[in-house]
Amino acid sequence: MAIVALWAGAAQAEVPAPVTDADYGPVRMEEVRLGQLLFYDPILSGNRNISCATCHHPRFGTSDGLSLGMGEGGIGLGPDRRPDPANMPEQRIPRNATALFNLGAREFTTLFHDGRIETDPARPSGLRTPLEDEMVAGFSSVLSAQTMFPVLSPDEMAGHYQESDVSKAVREGIITGPGGAWDILSKRVAATPDYRAMFDAAWPEIAAGRAIAFTDISNAIAAFVAFEWRSDNSAFDAMLRGGPALLPEAQEGMALFYGKAGCSTCHSGKFQTDHGFHAMGEPQLGPGKAERFESHSRDVGRMRVTNRAEDAYAFRTPSLRNVTATGPWGHAGAWSDLAAFLRHHADPSAGLSGYDPDQAVLPLLPVTKPDRAILESPDEVAGIEGAAVVGRPVSDAGVAQLVAFLDALRDPVALAGRLGIPGAVPSGLPVDR
Repeated sequence: MAIVALWAGAAQAEVPAPVTDADYGPVRMEEVRLGQLLFYDPILSGNRNISCATCHHPRFGTSDGLSLGMGEGGIGLGPDRRPDPANMPEQRIPRNATALFNLGAREFTTLFHDGRIETDPARPSGLRTPLEDEMVAGFSSVLSAQTMFPVLSPDEMAGHYQESDVSKAVREGIITGPGGAWDILSKRVAATPDYRAMFDAAWPEIAAGRAIAFTDISNAIAAFVAFEWRSDNSAFDAMLRGGPALLPEAQEGMALFYGKAGCSTCHSGKFQTDHGFHAMGEPQLGPGKAERFESHSRDVGRMRVTNRAEDAYAFRTPSLRNVTATGPWGHAGAWSDLAAFLRHHADPSAGLSGYDPDQAVLPLLPVTKPDRAILESPDEVAGIEGAAVVGRPVSDAGVAQLVAFLDALRDPVALAGRLGIPGAVPSGLPVDR
């Protein structure tokens, strides 16, 4: 009775059931502890200067606090990150760094903003990825595969051409197999005594002589991410399990979310995502998703994967767990004010004319493609607006209520992390704190 009363005004059929252990895959702590060290160790970057945590740090809600990140060529952490004058970045990372919460849940089978990595039982590897038929088998999950594509990006972790053996292999298109980028990184890890001992302890076949494969590294990192940032201890979760009611404003926001505001049309299920793709008319900033030889700054989202015109400017629905801690928001991180983002998101068909580009958090970087090039092109803006779904405007009071509800999705356990940042890593390289 208490829970039914809490849901007054909401579409009760849409309010999810509580999250349970059955919603997550199993993890082994031997892998988790090994994955923790690998996640924070810069050994997996071409120049040994960037770790997974550089762009996915617990201090910034497992993101980086930037609209568009700065990987290779950057110095510092979070919003304080800046270009290294001695090794300038070639460009910004084209999309906002996604949060890592609940990616070990079984229902997450499509990852990245455009869904370019998906489970596909019809393929030998069990996955559809940009590597297509070159994709190797052995990744334990789509999360495992996803974690290991940033090491192939020159702008994220691989480094600029001619800077390292990894970056050279990537630029030459040698990814898998002997001498490929993944093989080079695997041998680096295997040559580190403490890692070797931990892999021997975690996998009897490795102790018996099998070489450490890149998939072993990736699987360990995935196990850590799944364990460290499982998020189902929010006030919302407690309420669903029969605990205390949400605060009044959050209750009003939940009624809007699951009711007339229509948020749950896309942000459905236990983790507030339908895992689908929708064109929400979001501002485009930065270099866009273009090849180096292309001059445009466009990012057509899912269409880059499917080549279907109806997928233009559509991006994957993100989970909303801990969303109030993961800004800036949007696929290009265009919004640093969550309330302003929600106003636009509620009615994307209203257009981009009211967008304030100063909301973006972009450290100064001389770039050949202006960060606001798309916003300054009426034709490009018209294309984004034309693809956007028709929304349902929400009042300022309603926006405040929605923010209060979203804040009830914060999980202090997940935000803090379970194992935390290690004091040191086996490579001896610096750890981002």
